[in-house]
Amino acid sequence: MLHELIEKLVETIGAMGYPGIFLLMAMESSIIPVPSELVMPPAGYLAQQGRMNPWIAILAGTAGSLVGAYANYFAAHYLGRPLILKYGRYVLIPPDKFERVEAFFLRHGEISTFIGRLLPVVRHLISIPAGLAGMNHLRFSLYTLLGAGIWCSILTWIGYVIGQNRELVMAWSHRALIWVLLASCALVGAYAWWHRRRTLKRNEY
Repeated sequence: MLHELIEKLVETIGAMGYPGIFLLMAMESSIIPVPSELVMPPAGYLAQQGRMNPWIAILAGTAGSLVGAYANYFAAHYLGRPLILKYGRYVLIPPDKFERVEAFFLRHGEISTFIGRLLPVVRHLISIPAGLAGMNHLRFSLYTLLGAGIWCSILTWIGYVIGQNRELVMAWSHRALIWVLLASCALVGAYAWWHRRRTLKRNEY
């Protein structure tokens, strides 16, 4: 089943080229469950075969991720926010609680967006609180591109180095995810330490 799915994705990406990568990653970054682990490694494999440029493939995947993220961002901002403010109290999200969540994301939106783009499931959802909070577009774009670019690069080069061995590609994709999770935990810990230290220094003055 998985073997056939990957075969079809390789054929699809090969036929559609970079627009296919862009479209699939835009879907992956929104609410449509297209795993990036099944999109970018085949692009890397095609690059190994000389049928694609790996850097352009990464650029297409990263740009698609940003477009998909903005689909969620705008949906949350223009549809979800008014609904929560009007009806949130009926589902245990009163305005004061929503304002606290919003304030938290506005203070820590950069690290949340960046880390979220690296994590499974979270990468599909992180744009929603960003949209609800009205996160600055420049910062949202920057940290989305940074996180998505790193993940697309990892998956593309896995496919490029390993080639057509599907089992190894999936094994190394899962292994890369574990390393990304560990690095994300370390980064969150460092950020929390830095933020607390900065808050203490500010209180001293």
